[in-house]
Amino acid sequence: MGIRRKARIIALQALFEVDCVGHDAEETCERLLTEASLSEEGAAFVRELVRGVLTNRDKTDSIIQKHAPAWPVAQLAIIDRNILRIAVFEIVLNKSVPVKVAINEAVELAKMFGSDNSSKFINGVLGAVSAQSSGERR
Repeated sequence: MGIRRKARIIALQALFEVDCVGHDAEETCERLLTEASLSEEGAAFVRELVRGVLTNRDKTDSIIQKHAPAWPVAQLAIIDRNILRIAVFEIVLNKSVPVKVAINEAVELAKMFGSDNSSKFINGVLGAVSAQSSGERR
């Protein structure tokens, strides 16, 4: 498993914990990073994802809501919601990885941690997000 996938998993765990029980994000990240054997590059990526998602949560949630109107963000499964937040941050705001990579990574996280239907749902939402995002870049 690559460094960035491991970093995304740790970021997802941190965001899940923050979203679920309200723990401090920085303390949670540092605890999870201490428990993981991740390079400094990987640790920096974890911090970037967690800070980026939390700083831009209203914007990412608005984008998710627009592309999944039948599912209020607050009612999504916590794991699905945070996978989508990470991917939307990477696709729309951070733009540091190719869109296809961000979508593939999100789908893989959904297969690992979500329900049976999570990967299809996340793929569909992110497909719509990426179509709009690429239309806006033209």
